[in-house]
Amino acid sequence: MAGGGSAGHTSPLIATADALSRVHPDVVVTALGTPRGLEVRVIPEAGLPLELIPPVPLPRRPSVDLLRVPGRLKAAVDATYAVLDRVRPDVVVGFGGYVSMPAYVAARRRRIPLVVHEGNALPGVANRFAARLCTTHVATSFPDTKIPHGQYVGLPIRRMVSELDRAALRAEARTTFGLDADRPTLLVTGGSQGARRINDAVSGAQRALADAGIQVLHVMGPNGEVTVQPAIGDPAYVVVPYVDRMDLAYAAADAMVGRCGSNTVTEVSSLGIPAVYVPLPIGNGEQALNAKAVVDAGGGVLVDDAALTSAWVAEHVPALVGDPARLERMGNAARGLMRRDADVRLARMIVDVAEGRR
Repeated sequence: MAGGGSAGHTSPLIATADALSRVHPDVVVTALGTPRGLEVRVIPEAGLPLELIPPVPLPRRPSVDLLRVPGRLKAAVDATYAVLDRVRPDVVVGFGGYVSMPAYVAARRRRIPLVVHEGNALPGVANRFAARLCTTHVATSFPDTKIPHGQYVGLPIRRMVSELDRAALRAEARTTFGLDADRPTLLVTGGSQGARRINDAVSGAQRALADAGIQVLHVMGPNGEVTVQPAIGDPAYVVVPYVDRMDLAYAAADAMVGRCGSNTVTEVSSLGIPAVYVPLPIGNGEQALNAKAVVDAGGGVLVDDAALTSAWVAEHVPALVGDPARLERMGNAARGLMRRDADVRLARMIVDVAEGRR
């Protein structure tokens, strides 16, 4: 299973590997990554063996660095051959990104079947390439993704989230984070690495949020910085660098402000949490597309990164979080749009391909 670089690739890989162990207890999974990605920490923590190959980043724009790609790709493909010849897999599964491209090339040349999973609504370069090689087994996270042979499976998410009962866990969650049991609660997160724009905009509106009686759980990211100075008697404004138990963070929240990576949109929407989505301003616009179906259904609000200021937060977010009827309508609209069983669906697809080859 090839996927690394960010949580957008590693999280569905780990969720799918876990589902595979339940669907087919005899399965043996090996993860493929590079030395520079998030996978060097999270894959071993998940109990999966990890093989490393050289990274092959693809420049987004024409540059001198583009000329180095063929040499880097050859080195990565050669390293992948060594892994394939040692592991002898029945199927190679790719989750996109620069780890997957050499895996796709090597698997194709070794005549090993491919299963491709596309995490975003707008497919990346590696998966568009692989989809042309793979005639039937291309899984998508969103229903309207334009990719050859795509089948809507959904995005595999962690069981701690897919099986979460927010209401049952709410009291424990708020106690864990030092939050009041009964106050309206806003969750703020910029994803696995944090987001400076979100951190600055929301923390700068602390006074307006406090005046509205709203408490905040702010996940600033491991390298983020958030400074707030609540007055005596203000609702809690809890700042943490990272949360391992996102199930507790989701259970504590009445609404969320965050990026719209595919993991975030899928998890938040499937749980029925109303959200203000702020797309990452770089890339190909895939984050805005990830949230489009939810926003169109009324389950979220989309705000451009440049437009998210403290003044915008102060004007719009307290009115949202302080309106239980609106929160309920939005939650109901979001809930059900995203599948919670995508991990099992994808695992069964992988097993079918592997057994067909054997």
